Amino acid sequence: MAIDMNVFRGFAEQIKMLPQMAKPTDCPENQRVQHAQSIFADRLDASNATHLESCVHCGLCAEACQFYIETEDPALTPIHKLDLLKRYYRREKSPMRWLHRLIEADITEADLEATQFLVYESCTECGRCGLVCPMGIDIASMVHITREGLAHAGLIPAGLRAVEQEQGSRGTVFGVGPEQLRQVADELRAKGHEVPIDKEKADILVLSSTIDILLFKDVLEATVKVMNHLGVDWTIHTCAFEGANFGLLSGYSRVQKLASERITKQAIALDAKLVIVPECGHAYPAMRWAGANAHGGPLPFEVMAISEFLGREVMEGRLQLSKIGAEKHVTYHDPCKIGRHGGVFDEPRAVLEALGVDLSEMPNNKAANFCCGGGAGLFVMEKAEPMRNAAFDLKRRQVEATGADSVVTACGSCRINLMAGAGRTQWATPIESLVELVGANLK
Repeated sequence: MAIDMNVFRGFAEQIKMLPQMAKPTDCPENQRVQHAQSIFADRLDASNATHLESCVHCGLCAEACQFYIETEDPALTPIHKLDLLKRYYRREKSPMRWLHRLIEADITEADLEATQFLVYESCTECGRCGLVCPMGIDIASMVHITREGLAHAGLIPAGLRAVEQEQGSRGTVFGVGPEQLRQVADELRAKGHEVPIDKEKADILVLSSTIDILLFKDVLEATVKVMNHLGVDWTIHTCAFEGANFGLLSGYSRVQKLASERITKQAIALDAKLVIVPECGHAYPAMRWAGANAHGGPLPFEVMAISEFLGREVMEGRLQLSKIGAEKHVTYHDPCKIGRHGGVFDEPRAVLEALGVDLSEMPNNKAANFCCGGGAGLFVMEKAEPMRNAAFDLKRRQVEATGADSVVTACGSCRINLMAGAGRTQWATPIESLVELVGANLK
């Protein structure tokens, strides 16, 4: 179903206002270096030290990065984004630290500030650089450690900081909380859908996101239709429905744990066997891996992305779909965190096969897929617009190479960035939701 572009433009304007809503950081300027270094010291274990020691300066990570490819700016070479962390490691943790203290200067506040753009506004932590690294360096995870250090030093970009502060203090995102969820549920009930909210026990806890409640309401409706069609025991809960985790995106661990534990505790109270993450790329690792780390042990339930769940149900014969037909020619964009990080490739394609559409893969697809450019919170960072635009321009060429009539994806953030790029360039190719296609074609 077509998106109301007036609503989309209003949401985009709301994002532009975020920097004005950010509160000042509570980290005194003269303590920023100390705060950042305390995080680096805690995070740099033997495994991470190995990553920092292993670079052979081959440059392959540059050729894997959409931002470097489009700008040819050597400063955006992914491995260089670890220079600050590596300098700390050399001076404080490496076997030769006594020597490095003699020849390398200590970190300053100016160094922290200079690193902010590199690890926030020009990196989506998509992991494509690590995929091609011959030494197996997980550059994305090292970038995230640097983000954590800057976050605790009070250097989160203002737009991202505003949303992180809101989620940490009020538990809402873009003003969306329990009341707004109930309003949307009432709208769906008025259309004839059963929406089980706040059940005491349920096998499945379904998460949603602010994006779906404010912008892509048809996605939430499609999710409700699918769950009811399958006849499973499910609920959505007003105390724990938000899949987005802006603590994870910003690197601020207190808010990250607060957001994930809210979901974990509710799922445990429900005796849930499965938590389904909405079409939100980073929500998947936020619960499946970071959520387990925040909880301090294995989660007593399974975590699946909605695209993964749909594919499993199709492949096991429980979800029957009507054929759209091969006259619908699509390509599929794999969200980085669900695909390259999570390995969810076959499931969404099984859904598209069941729908009978004509699927043409992009020149770089599945694990090699290029990021949309809006992940890891870039879609709410004011200084990241040139990077988002650059990534979209590359992605547009990839889509056009397939000849497809539309792009299907399973991430709201990807959809927002691709739609914004389409609006900027007057690109008419629709950006569609996988779960929405399923909801519209239940047999």
